[in-house]
Amino acid sequence: MTRKQFYLSGFVAFTCLVSTAALAGPIENYSPVTSQRLENPEPGNWMLYRRTYDGQGFSPLDQINTSNVKNLTPVWTFATGVVEGHQAPPIVNNGAMFVTTPMGQVIALNAKTGDEYWRYKRQLPDDLFQLHPTNRGVGLWEDKLYLATTDDHVVALDAKTGKVLWDTKVQDYRKGQYLTLMPLIVDGKVIVGGSGGEFGVRGYIVAYDAKDGKELWRTYTIPGEGEPGHDTWQGDDWKNGGGSAWMTGNYDKETKTIYWGVGNAAPWPGDSHPGDNLYTSSVLALDPNTGKIKTYHQYHQNDSWDWDEVEAPMLIDLQRDGRNIKSLVHPGRDAIFWVLERTPTKINYVAGWPFVFTDVWKGIEPETGKPIVDPAHKPVMGKRVEFCPSLWGGKDWPSAAYSQKTGLVYVPANENFCGGFTGEKVPLKPGELWLGTKPEDIGLKTKPGADHFGELQAWDPATGKKVWQHNFPKSQLFGSVTATAGDLVFVGGTNDRYFRAFHAKTGELLWEQKTNSGIVGMPVSYEIDGTQYIAIQSGWGVDAQRIQDALVTNNIGIEANVPQGGVIWVFALKK
Repeated sequence: MTRKQFYLSGFVAFTCLVSTAALAGPIENYSPVTSQRLENPEPGNWMLYRRTYDGQGFSPLDQINTSNVKNLTPVWTFATGVVEGHQAPPIVNNGAMFVTTPMGQVIALNAKTGDEYWRYKRQLPDDLFQLHPTNRGVGLWEDKLYLATTDDHVVALDAKTGKVLWDTKVQDYRKGQYLTLMPLIVDGKVIVGGSGGEFGVRGYIVAYDAKDGKELWRTYTIPGEGEPGHDTWQGDDWKNGGGSAWMTGNYDKETKTIYWGVGNAAPWPGDSHPGDNLYTSSVLALDPNTGKIKTYHQYHQNDSWDWDEVEAPMLIDLQRDGRNIKSLVHPGRDAIFWVLERTPTKINYVAGWPFVFTDVWKGIEPETGKPIVDPAHKPVMGKRVEFCPSLWGGKDWPSAAYSQKTGLVYVPANENFCGGFTGEKVPLKPGELWLGTKPEDIGLKTKPGADHFGELQAWDPATGKKVWQHNFPKSQLFGSVTATAGDLVFVGGTNDRYFRAFHAKTGELLWEQKTNSGIVGMPVSYEIDGTQYIAIQSGWGVDAQRIQDALVTNNIGIEANVPQGGVIWVFALKK
């Protein structure tokens, strides 16, 4: 069975859904979402991808803390009825919870009781194929929800009933374009970035009017003729250069600037597309009103390792080297922990260091922040090249978190995984994988003598020092992290199906709960009627499962039969 046949076999069974809203009962007294509420969210709500525009993944709630988290217990669960990777945070707005699942579903629930209000099911086309059949949440604006779909549409739903209000086609899914992210809502604009770089598409970020779905602007992440950065490409390479923008950006409300992560170049071997290849593997600073690129920073040039940098950097105010820095902090897939400075006109390099082992970089140019590559570990055409870390990097898309209490960044890292492949010239066929190598030739292995693989790390971004680390001997760590004012760090991400809470200052494991499946989504915290809740989706699949199959099971021999199937888990302290 080929890789495509394998993914299709798990996909076709779910294309019988119809685009309907099954109504159990409308949401009464829904709280409209405004710019003011998104810019300054109430402590008890979780209305954005990482709760706040700065992307820190921090909850100011502290009822659940280091002294009582041992008393955390499930208060309700809800089965989604869907398999594959459940990666969305439960979005909570004043008692109403909205959860997206793979295969285009949105479920509206009472966040206190788990009772269902309504469910939207999208009809997906029978010939749809993509590598990441998942979704990462709905955006909120006024009385509407916004869903980005894997068949490359943006859909507006009535938040009270789930009724479709408008449905806009973004691009053509038949050419490999699809959407997996939670839309970013800024001042009535619904902003999304496209996936599909592995199909040889040209990446983009696009904004729609929240009222009617009319396109307002579109910015390509690969500059065309006459645009700044176009000279970093040769010939027609830019037309299918990758650069997918497939994760939600963050927003600086003071300077009105969006920061968006951009994926790797296509195909993988760098000598097949010579040049620095802007703006792949970069962060873009965008004007939300026009989509104009204000400035950028490229994390690494001429990507050859499939190391996209699609997680947007966190906006953190740091005291570093005796001065205040408006920083951008990004633990990268390229194994470098990046600290940058954001200014109105430029992104400055401040510091960078490896947070897991890498043999690819010899160092970083101190003036430019440009990493210095070791050619012996850079894939090329016609030759097998090995490198560390693996294709999944030091940290893939799962989000790190920053605690405003401790000043530390918590990174879901993976160590001791390496890889390699032989670059091969492959003709581009629209809608088919275009990797620059045969899938069966991709080599994945572990470092000899490795005694662990996943690492939950705590770093001080102001000093560059690691404060603590918790190792996972038999599992990768592939799940987003959330920090709270109760000095807790919550994370799933392991093949043993556990959801865990750690002491934010010391790394001590304080609590764990086994769930129905593995957890790849991010935890959230919210409050209703004076009670703090912690919520998570458990549902294994996509890259977490692929790492398990390719590295943990095949290379290490650690069998972990992680059952699939989505369940929403909600916890509170025992009464």
